[in-house]
Amino acid sequence: LGDTFGWIDSLGARYVSVVTRDGKEYLIPNEDLITSQVVNWSHTNKFVRLDIFFGTSYGDDPHKVRKVAAEACESVDRVLSHPNRPVCHMTGFGDSSVDYILRFWITDPAGGLTNIKGQVYLALWDAFAANDISFPFPQREVRLLKDGPDTEKPAVAGVD
Repeated sequence: LGDTFGWIDSLGARYVSVVTRDGKEYLIPNEDLITSQVVNWSHTNKFVRLDIFFGTSYGDDPHKVRKVAAEACESVDRVLSHPNRPVCHMTGFGDSSVDYILRFWITDPAGGLTNIKGQVYLALWDAFAANDISFPFPQREVRLLKDGPDTEKPAVAGVD
């Protein structure tokens, strides 16, 4: 509910007790459960799609990037290959990178979302290193202009 993610510990007449991963207990008024949008990760099925965003250098072949990224993702244990395999799409041209989204499915969100994303990022890191695909980083060029007595100033038309 909102930013609260956890397991229902108890149901009361006025509130629901939800315990989060870090052991915090939230008492959520029943009215909030009725009037707000609630995501139930296990109601009808346990299939959950996750998205990872990343970028590569402009010198890297985007067809190769998409293929390597999907294969790397599929190598992670919790990532499903059925009914939907991981898929990678190019999403745009950034200032320093070609941008992508990598989408994959899992069936055990209670096993953690951050840790599975971290495993996929590590798989990308290793696969990209093995295939000479690079993660870009912003690079800036700084030029120092000398403005002193021995610096020739540009001539302005019509001025002596």
